[in-house]
Amino acid sequence: MGLNDTPSANRVHIGFFGRRNAGKSSIVNAVTGQDTAVVSAAKGTTTDPVSKVMELLPLGPVVITDTPGFDDEGSLGELRVLRTKRVLNKTDIAVLVADVTEGLKECEHELIDIFKEKNIPYITVFNKKDLCHSVPESGKNEIYVSALKNEGITELKKKLAAMAPKDNGRHIAADLIKPDDTVILVTPIDSAAPKGRLILPQQQTIRDLLEAGAISVVVRETELTAALGALAKKPALIITDSQVFGRVSAETPADIPLTSFSILMARYKGFLNTAVRGAAALDRLADGDKVLICEGCTHHRQCDDIGTVKLPRWLKQHTGAELALTNTAGAEFPEDLSPYSLVIHCGGCMLNEREVLYRMKCAEDQGVPFTNYGTAIAHMHGILRRSLEPIPEALKVLS
Repeated sequence: MGLNDTPSANRVHIGFFGRRNAGKSSIVNAVTGQDTAVVSAAKGTTTDPVSKVMELLPLGPVVITDTPGFDDEGSLGELRVLRTKRVLNKTDIAVLVADVTEGLKECEHELIDIFKEKNIPYITVFNKKDLCHSVPESGKNEIYVSALKNEGITELKKKLAAMAPKDNGRHIAADLIKPDDTVILVTPIDSAAPKGRLILPQQQTIRDLLEAGAISVVVRETELTAALGALAKKPALIITDSQVFGRVSAETPADIPLTSFSILMARYKGFLNTAVRGAAALDRLADGDKVLICEGCTHHRQCDDIGTVKLPRWLKQHTGAELALTNTAGAEFPEDLSPYSLVIHCGGCMLNEREVLYRMKCAEDQGVPFTNYGTAIAHMHGILRRSLEPIPEALKVLS
């Protein structure tokens, strides 16, 4: 996988914020070296967040997002500000763009307070230095530039590179096995599977295992028993798509560790322990309870879609209750979770860690249990303990 193929969830997300006409779009274009954003002297030219996936030297793979002015007005302006706030939930580095001739005003100070509240590293960029006779020296967290004359842009990019979040050192599965271990990956090919390719968690897991020197054997659930019989030695681990968790568990000998892609992805994103605790709420659901089912991506829903078909069916079978189910996808996520008795989230492969953890924190702050697809499915099939045995830290939570 080349740099240009890096999934958006694994890129550094850099958001540009500020008042209308402060020069955000001009700075974005100067930093990217492209006409990423429309530039105009008229206020409010940027009406929706505009994102660009690219390589930004010396930083590497990034997602650059230009946002509407945070001081936008009127009913439409309020919606644009709301969209800007949503961008903050997945921003790894915030760039506050201010007009050097006007300085920081109430709007900028409000944004700084939000950056601090959300613990987002930020830098203040004072644009239009070409209109001033003299400007102060740039500091650690501020810089003076001119987008018009391309002054200070290289220094800004170096500062952004220095602010990039450090690798958290997590693996999807590589730390659970040893070199030369055999791992079987069960990947159903049904009506819900994408045509001609594997889904992202499966691709990423295979890559992670290859880098660890493991031997990956990829099969459908219909060939699992044959694969087990054909192997010269017992596999060190079986990883399955959660949709066939029940069948795979039944066909996997008890002495072979078993887990799912979704559970491993929750671990990789940093919310597995919370998901394990949240799964207990499945046993308390009663008639009329509201459950939020969240997909991190937007995709064409198939006839046997997991979020809108399979999960509702398993919930009905497990609880015996008439539940009120709500489905969301992509960037859509309600900030008010108080009406819900449970949130069931996907593994989050298409979301960066900051956004997934923001959603988890929203639920925790409002006292709403939060789990994920794989954990919930394992719990409803009575195999959660087994699915966590390869992951001792999560198993302790269950105990």
